[in-house]
Order: sequence, then C-alpha cells, then structure tokens
Amino acid sequence: MSRIRVICTIGPKSQSPEMLVALKNAGMSVARLNGSHADLEWHRKAIAEIRKTVPGVPILLDIPGRKIRTIQLAFEPRFERGDCLILTTDTEHDGTEKVPVNYGNLHNELKHGDVILADDGTLRFVVDKVEGRDIYVNAEMAGCLRSRKGINVPFVKLDTPQVTPRDEEMIAFAKETEVDFIGLSFVESAEHVEAFRNMIDDTSPRIVAKVENQGGIEQVTEIAKSADAIMIDRGDLAVETNLLVVAILQKHIIEISRQYCRPVIVATEMLHTMINNPYPTKAEVSDITNAVLDGCAATMLSGETAIGEFPLETVQVMREVVDAADDYVQARFNEAKANRSCTPAEAFSEVIPQLARSLPITKIVAVTRYGEAARMIAAHCPQQVILAVSDDAAAARSFNFIPGTIGVHIEKPFPRTTADHIIEVLHLLWQFDQLKSEDLVLITGVLYPHAGARMNTVQTHKIADLSKLFNWTK
Repeated sequence: MSRIRVICTIGPKSQSPEMLVALKNAGMSVARLNGSHADLEWHRKAIAEIRKTVPGVPILLDIPGRKIRTIQLAFEPRFERGDCLILTTDTEHDGTEKVPVNYGNLHNELKHGDVILADDGTLRFVVDKVEGRDIYVNAEMAGCLRSRKGINVPFVKLDTPQVTPRDEEMIAFAKETEVDFIGLSFVESAEHVEAFRNMIDDTSPRIVAKVENQGGIEQVTEIAKSADAIMIDRGDLAVETNLLVVAILQKHIIEISRQYCRPVIVATEMLHTMINNPYPTKAEVSDITNAVLDGCAATMLSGETAIGEFPLETVQVMREVVDAADDYVQARFNEAKANRSCTPAEAFSEVIPQLARSLPITKIVAVTRYGEAARMIAAHCPQQVILAVSDDAAAARSFNFIPGTIGVHIEKPFPRTTADHIIEVLHLLWQFDQLKSEDLVLITGVLYPHAGARMNTVQTHKIADLSKLFNWTK
C-alpha cells in the first residue's frame, strides 16, 4: 500500500463519475473541494457524486475563511505595467470599472505606498490613494485580474475576523453534507482552531489548519497541538513571508508537526506546468520528492486536477514520484534497521526511557520475575525511579543492586495464562504506598508470562483513575 497520500482538487475537469473513478485508480487518496469557487449547490452535487462513485475516498472541504479574494466578476480586466486599476469594497461592481473584493474593511486599512499582491503573488500593485471605498492602485506588471483570486497585503496587519458569517454557513454545510475534513485558511493561533472546533461541536469534520503567513509560522507549535492536520499552502506563504525561504519554512513546519504526530499536506504548484502540459518539469519532480523526504504525509494537486487539461496524467505522475521517494525512505530505514539488529526486549528497553522523557511519567514499573527488564531499562538511565516487581523474594532483593531501581516482592505468583497481574501489581504497589494517586506510571512486563523472559507490553496509567475505576481500598 502506498503510504503517501495524494489529494486531488475536484473541479470542472474532474467532476464526472468516469474521471473520479479514473483518478481513484490512478492514486487519488483524498478528494478536495475549494469552497472559494462555485456555490454551495455545486459543492453539494459534487459531494454526492464523490460519495456515490468513489465512496471510500474522504472529502476535504477548503473553506474561504480569512482569505481576501476578488469576487465573481462579469468582466476580468487586463492591464499593462503602469496602468491604474480601482479595487473596491463595494461589491455592487462587476469588474468593468472597479474590481470588488470580499473584505469590506480593506479600504480603511490601506494607505499610499502599501503593496498589494494578487493570484499567489504573480501580480503586484502599489496603492496610489484611497477615496471612500475605492483603492486606486498602479500595476507593476502586465496581467489579468480574474475572479476569486487571492489578494495579499503582506506588510499590513489586517483586522480580519477569526470567524466570518460565510465561515458559519460553510461549517453548517460541512456538517450537513458530512465531509471528513475542513481546511481553515490563514490560521494564526490555537484559539482560531478552537473557535471552529466549538462550532463543529463534534469529532467530524476534522480540522486541517493551513499555515500560510508569518503569524502562522510564529505559532506553528500551538497550532500543531490544536489541529488534526496541517497544510502548508505555499502560494500564500510565499507572498506573506519570503519566497526565497519557503523551502526552509516547509521543513520547519513539517518537523514541528511531526513532533505532535500531525500529518502534513504540502500544497501549491507541485505540478503546475501540467495544467497545460502532459509532462512535468525536473524541478517539479524534485520538489515533490523533497516534500516526501522532508516527511510530509500528503501532497496536493489544485488547478492541475480541477481545471487542468491533463488531470489523470497529473495524478499518475504524482503517484509514481511520491511512491519512488517513499521507497527510498523505507529502504534507508530498513538498511539502518538491518545494520543494528536487536531483540524485542532490547527495543522495548530503548523505547521505555524515550516515552518517560516525552510524557510526565513519575515512576516506571517493571513486572519482571528475574530482573532482565529492569536491568535493560536502567541501562538507558531514565530519570524516574524503576519499581522492579517480582514474585520471587530473592530476585526482588537482588534488584536493589540495579541503578535507580527498587526491588519489590509480591507473594502472589504471577499467572501464566492471563494478563490480570498487570493491574493487580499496580493495586498492590498502591497499597504498599510505593505509588500515590497523583502518579502517572509507565508499566512494562510480559502478558501471558509463559511466552518467555521478554517484555511484550507497555502501558501508561494514572493511578487516581485506576483507584476510582476499580474502587481500590487499602
């Protein structure tokens, strides 16, 4: 099974039942819908078609959130370098004379000299003046300002609300249609994530936090703790921070997110040239490969599958590249493993101190008849005391010679046909005052001891919870 997921944005070029099946067979893992485009009725039909045609494919609905965009335009103006355009917060205009945007307070937050970027930074404007709700800008390059394209003001702190009425409508829609994930734009804090989680008031849809500006970078640790997954939207990230360090920021975000076991999606322009061409560039292949080597869980296709001329070929290329990169990662892992073979007990003895360092563990309990488990754990110098418990009195005494270890004898023999002794040992240690209610204990031992002298289980328990659950008495 392919480990790396491929997310495909569904649009006009990929919404048919035949294409959905083809994309799934080519390697699509998740279907994404961009809530910034089309209306809710289109999305409702698309969700129904995905559920009917490829029912096992989860759906990610990207909601507009705090992203500023041009609205749907009847006329999309073209311009040359030096031309003057008028952006406006008056949404009654259609693009013929003025180009409206969806953030109604933008005119109050800009001044002469401010820089405005559009369409992932491919268009650049400088504010000349602001009159009423109109923002007069000078184009620094030729181009066309199209409908629903992103607007960025990278050097101005905009007072956009955390949750907009449109967001509330989209969350209600996401719950009604039972999509699996929602993508939140421009997340800058854990509070932002929690505001949406409170609206969801359930475990589903799960939240994908999009890190795409400096505020998100600065709070990425807290965001990773709070969200269910992270998306690196490199389009906005490049224009909101610094294009020249986006690859470094990508590595940083993935590293932090993996510390909290959060899967990371790398997005934007991964196979951009394949919108109009049947083959990728070498740079694109290298970019995808490096995203996998960085440790991403998924790569995402946007316009490539939504509006591109070669959606199926694009997915086939993406799948082959990510699988080749992951094969390399797995081969390196297996090579390292082969060069350092160890027994299951040795592996457990290494993992236990690592867990004890990562969690607020107060004591380690080793249920061990002859002390092998205690000796192996102690060799890795955990900071916590090791309570080595045996049903052999002489062995228990000998454990006190092991560094950082207290030997404890329990008279009742360990059973050889059940795992009941694990919780019973903790109960007895609590009765002996070796454990307190406030302790968080990591316990290791042998389930079904006749299996041999080897650790084959690791558990963590809050003693207060156990004493309440089992009505322990002294």
